[in-house]
Amino acid sequence: MMSEKLEKLRPRIQSLDAIPTVPAIVQPLTAMLRLPADEIDLEHVIELVSFDKTIAAQCLRMANSPLFGRRQTDTVRSAVIALGLKRVQAILMGCCLNMVMPAEKWVFDPVTFWRHSVGCALVSRRMAQAIGHPDPEKAYLAGLLHDLGMLVNSLVCGEDFRKCLQAAAEEHVALHRVEQQHLGFTHCDSGKILADQWRIPSEVTEVVEFHHRVAPTAGPLVPLVYLSDLLCRVRDLGYGYYEVMGIDLAGDAAWMVLVQHYPQLANMDLARFTMDLDGAIKEIAALVEAVFTSRK
Repeated sequence: MMSEKLEKLRPRIQSLDAIPTVPAIVQPLTAMLRLPADEIDLEHVIELVSFDKTIAAQCLRMANSPLFGRRQTDTVRSAVIALGLKRVQAILMGCCLNMVMPAEKWVFDPVTFWRHSVGCALVSRRMAQAIGHPDPEKAYLAGLLHDLGMLVNSLVCGEDFRKCLQAAAEEHVALHRVEQQHLGFTHCDSGKILADQWRIPSEVTEVVEFHHRVAPTAGPLVPLVYLSDLLCRVRDLGYGYYEVMGIDLAGDAAWMVLVQHYPQLANMDLARFTMDLDGAIKEIAALVEAVFTSRK
């Protein structure tokens, strides 16, 4: 049941698409995400990427990153082709969300937020590939947008959200637990309202709403991002403070839900998977800082 306070904030959350940069770029991208691959207009994607110099530069950095193949790309067209349409759309979505947040509205360090969001996106994609999920790039997008509600909370209840973040850092506990206690709702709830307003694909919206509470009936992306989020938070790609927590993938209820969708996971070498992940953490952190610290 939605809290009374969140219901009062709903009109403000739904008005966030009135910010000029959002309908110009985000809305066409989310519309394209719903199209079959053979109906997506490559030239339109290139046009959107070229629309803003910062977006173009960030896509070029991604295309030349070792995490995306380290190709020698020096034009927007070559970057789009090298990255692929779905990956470009996810990158653009992240860039646009960065634009939505005025510098003075950030409740916490934006680099910390993007380190976690992109780190979770990369881990989600890697996990999707490892388990045989048919759309690793949708897993990347879901990981990138899972904390959409944190931006919402910063914009519509900034001071209260700041107090939640401070309390969570002091108590070394998960932020969503403090939000529920002090606000009566979490960034999962507020993020879901904006995801619906922006018509973000339903599978991704489900992740935004449920990435901290995985029901047995959840689609596979929900437990996948839930686990990726945990892996990032225990490996210093969290919210900028130390959380007292541990993770046991094999014993986690979310892993059990994922196994329901992919029974072959019961025999997966989880220790090797997490070791492979550890090796990529430094590269992920360096990539995010290179991409998201620039706001020209």
